[in-house]
Amino acid sequence: MSTKDWLEKDYYKVLGVSKDAKPEDIKKAFRKIARENHPDQHPGDKQAEQRFKDASEAHSILSDAEKRKEYDEARSLFGGGGFRFPRGGNTAGAPGMDDLFRTMHVGGDGGLGDLFGGLFGQGTTTTRRTTQRGPRRGSDVEGEVTIDFEQAVEGTTVGVQMVSEAACQACHGTGAKAGTVPRVCPTCQGSGMQASTSGGVFSVSEPCRDCRGRGLIVDEPCEVCHGSGRARSAKTMQVRIPAGVTDGQKIRVKGKGSPGENGGAAGDLYVTVNVRPHKLFGRKADNLTLTVPVTFSEASLGAEIEVPTLGGSPVTLRIPAGTPNGRTFRVRGKGVSRTNGTHGDLLVTVEVQVPGTLTDAARQALEEYTRAVGPLNPRATLFQH
Repeated sequence: MSTKDWLEKDYYKVLGVSKDAKPEDIKKAFRKIARENHPDQHPGDKQAEQRFKDASEAHSILSDAEKRKEYDEARSLFGGGGFRFPRGGNTAGAPGMDDLFRTMHVGGDGGLGDLFGGLFGQGTTTTRRTTQRGPRRGSDVEGEVTIDFEQAVEGTTVGVQMVSEAACQACHGTGAKAGTVPRVCPTCQGSGMQASTSGGVFSVSEPCRDCRGRGLIVDEPCEVCHGSGRARSAKTMQVRIPAGVTDGQKIRVKGKGSPGENGGAAGDLYVTVNVRPHKLFGRKADNLTLTVPVTFSEASLGAEIEVPTLGGSPVTLRIPAGTPNGRTFRVRGKGVSRTNGTHGDLLVTVEVQVPGTLTDAARQALEEYTRAVGPLNPRATLFQH
């Protein structure tokens, strides 16, 4: 992306955030726009597709601390009018001004040439600005998948559909129509930058107006990408979701984002994982949780009961006599898979069931039980102050 694009596009406005927005606010705003305008949700809707593309471009800059800093500096110096040069040629009495001029024009260390060269990722030469566009890392791409509870516990491989910017296949990234090639921009000699005095005494670099910072002129644009050299690419990638992933966790797949430019490295793919709840099991860190009903007799007299496990055979759990309602038992090794090959535990909480109706024989037996144990008041301690 050229510096001219940075100056003309307000990425903060695209995402609807303030200039001092925190990284998490930028991420949240992008995800909202991406969900609402994803091409899969609006097939054929060009406006939604453009909003998705603009938001992705803005997020790729503002989510990267280094790129965001360069973007803010560029707009502050040129876009926002925050940098002004003195007009006229009177430099009398200005200490060191002649040295500054010489440093500026010959590109010496420490001068304004270095300042602007560093800002735009380019340098200067002693005769003319013939800087070449260096490698640029591709944008990061975000995806989202929803998996079952069992898949999150044991791990799985899923297909993630991703939409990113790639080199146009029709012109192989040149932007020129098949059978033609771009020519070097005569204005900037292929550097993508040109000098501008703005009516003052200083000469500074700015994106070339003729080639818009590309360094090349396309006389016959490619009919597919219209001369940009880039095209939207939609593909499905198989991504391994590790065992033990949690709901909302983000998985990074290095080098699987948008391709870089001019030999630059590809960006990364970030996949947000949503986990569907299970009808029986819950989760607490690496442990699974399960609530099991038991009868009053089983809790009072003790019993051995069978409880299910996730994806395995049932296990036998011994309930001691006098087990209170809500007590939790631990079944070792029946929980979530860990990265080291071990498993968490299954935490079983018993819930004593009270019968809704009683037969005459059952009622008589309970009345005999009450007489046998004598008067008991489990709430007596509540009134002891």
